[in-house]
Amino acid sequence: MKAVILLSGGLDSATCLAVARRQGFAAYCLSLDYGQRHRAELDAARRVAAETGAAEHRILQLDLGQFGGSALTDARMEIPVAGVRPGIPVTYVPARNTIMLSLALAWAEALSSRDIFVGVNAVDYSGYPDCRPEYIAAFESMANLGTKAGAEGEKLTLHTPLMRLSKAGIIRLGHSLDVDYRLTVSCYQADEKGRACGLCDSCRLRREGFNAAGLPDPTLYVKK
Repeated sequence: MKAVILLSGGLDSATCLAVARRQGFAAYCLSLDYGQRHRAELDAARRVAAETGAAEHRILQLDLGQFGGSALTDARMEIPVAGVRPGIPVTYVPARNTIMLSLALAWAEALSSRDIFVGVNAVDYSGYPDCRPEYIAAFESMANLGTKAGAEGEKLTLHTPLMRLSKAGIIRLGHSLDVDYRLTVSCYQADEKGRACGLCDSCRLRREGFNAAGLPDPTLYVKK
């Protein structure tokens, strides 16, 4: 069985990939070079794909920075470091998951695969609207309406195994699947060596997750 896995190089997507592999899928990993602030997460995606035994790993280039609208693609906007707050943060990238899932859908159909895995989460996350269960259900419905495979009765399934887990739950799951979190990068503003700032929302959620899981945090942080 072939499955396309969206792989950012972060903790969640690495766990999602491990789940797909444990379920017996041949993993076709897709990463997107979308104009993000650093390339450390793409380097991490390469490491994770190789370590997990992916059948193939592709990195597509699509510069969403041309549109702006996010602190992850516009260096003039500051990354929030004051702590996780309610609402949709400036690190939200307009339509990012829709774009990534559409590309994953195209590759899945070309591979004659009917399974896509994405590591979205609706518990410990930063309030992104394209991580909600309602959004995932709507995309899956659209995918089955708008593709040749779907029209011919080959139903596509969008797998979100992390949707209802806390960050600690995700980490415990990954630990049980032997995910090497040392290979991953979650920080929004990691340096060229992949070292995390320890202050952005993603770093805070990751560190709190390891603490709550009762497991050592292997993240390499910038020493200040």
